Amino acid sequence: QLVESGGGSVQPGGSLRLSCEASGFTFDIYAMGWFRQAPGKEREGVSCISSSDEVTYYPDSVKGRFTISRDNANSKVYLQMNSLNSEDTAVYYCAAGPLACPLVPDIAWFDYWGQGTQVTVSS
Repeated sequence: QLVESGGGSVQPGGSLRLSCEASGFTFDIYAMGWFRQAPGKEREGVSCISSSDEVTYYPDSVKGRFTISRDNANSKVYLQMNSLNSEDTAVYYCAAGPLACPLVPDIAWFDYWGQGTQVTVSS
């Protein structure tokens, strides 16, 4: 089970930190990813961190603004989001997949999904 938290409403330029707590599987051998889905758009990969802490950011638009990290002791993964803009508005999902992060954000790679948390960036 994956449970996200930390979403909310923020003004452009603001920051949010999303958290995802895992249970029911061996967290530290899974790659953990963050995806997002905006209204009317397909779900897109945002970032992924492997079981060995290798980090991948998928869209160029989040590089330098978003930071993914994990805490194996507490079975949590985080997404620190800075300099948010309206294009970041979406439901954000965390996901768990086997060991390594895929080179492309393949939804089918990931075995477990959370229910999502809404992030709204608006003035």
